[in-house]
Amino acid sequence: MSEIAAIVTTLENRINALLARLQQIELHNSQLTTALTDSKAREEQLNLKIQELAQALEAQKMANSLLGSDEYKRDTKLKINSLIREIDYCIAQLAD
Repeated sequence: MSEIAAIVTTLENRINALLARLQQIELHNSQLTTALTDSKAREEQLNLKIQELAQALEAQKMANSLLGSDEYKRDTKLKINSLIREIDYCIAQLAD
């Protein structure tokens, strides 16, 4: 009978150890989930900042080309032609 009691005690100890380990793992998982959420939010903020900077760069390129910079003159001409085509298309749509 004492062997059975020893086995039961050993099982109880192992179960308690497993439950403690499970709580540690759940806590760690919760921390990782929070960190992942924070990282995703930061990534989204950085992507928005990248888009804003890309738009500012395009605006700066356009301003430089309009001021006489030869570096972006071709890009400016292409952009102006594109805008003219869009305006012509809108006028044609209004005429119909």
